[in-house]
Amino acid sequence: MVVVGAGIAGVACAAELVRAGIPVEIRERGRVPGGRMASRRFDGRPADTGAAYLTASDPDFAAVLDRWRAAGLARPWTDTFVAYGTDGRREVPGPMRWAAPGGLRSLVEELARELPVTVDRLVLGVEPGPVVDGRPCEAVALAMPGPQAALLLDPALAAATRATQVQRWSPSLAAVLRFPARRWADFRGAFVNDHAVLNLVCDDGDRRGDDAPVLVAHTVPEFTAGHLAQPSAAGPAIEQAVRDLLGLPEPALDVHVHRWTYAKPTAGAQGTYHLDADGVGLAGDAFGKPRVQSAWLSGRDLGRALVARLT
Repeated sequence: MVVVGAGIAGVACAAELVRAGIPVEIRERGRVPGGRMASRRFDGRPADTGAAYLTASDPDFAAVLDRWRAAGLARPWTDTFVAYGTDGRREVPGPMRWAAPGGLRSLVEELARELPVTVDRLVLGVEPGPVVDGRPCEAVALAMPGPQAALLLDPALAAATRATQVQRWSPSLAAVLRFPARRWADFRGAFVNDHAVLNLVCDDGDRRGDDAPVLVAHTVPEFTAGHLAQPSAAGPAIEQAVRDLLGLPEPALDVHVHRWTYAKPTAGAQGTYHLDADGVGLAGDAFGKPRVQSAWLSGRDLGRALVARLT
């Protein structure tokens, strides 16, 4: 059994298989697990460059969050953001948002700690059988955005191909801006409405709990689309937009921009996962609302379905 992708959906899927005693390989093309729960270190300090936070409405995922909190890996962050728009600045209450002092990627790494993850392992193709890169297997789970999964699928795998084609995704850039000092009013996180560049800005020092003068800004799809080929070139525009929004007098010391071609699902299939008669499964947050919780539930449910099929 092969799981392709070591984001939270792939890791949750593999965990179910391992618990059932089914041999599994997890292949991840990146250098580390995490997927879109990505973090990157700057001068030894992590900053979240993918998902901005976690929320939990499902009791099973809430129990996972509680285990992370007990281990010191996650903490409740805030239930109130602000919103900037044509009507000014206002507070917006919402669900409790959780953060990770070590970066959200650390949560996926903890889930994957005892799983057989192979990083830097690019999968080139999945053929009927299923056969992964020329090697037969009992089943394969593709835990990634549908457009990426579609590139791996032989056209003869018609059901899985159709399941990827109904997915729609929007892109985003995530910019980490490190400033000389904290010059902004407390806000934790901000939704930015009707803006040409920004849709979300998070105070990463508040999110991390160390008060570092670091902001992370996420861009709207329309702006992103013009910078997918060269995301670093968008840095000056993003920095200026953040400074204008928050009234910051000083420029950032540096700006790092990360590209997410498939940042957020905007349409997907019914159910929490796909598993067809060809033995090909698909999982991720396209099977539900665009939330970390949705990705975890999708992977877990696909894992359970595969256990039922293979045992």
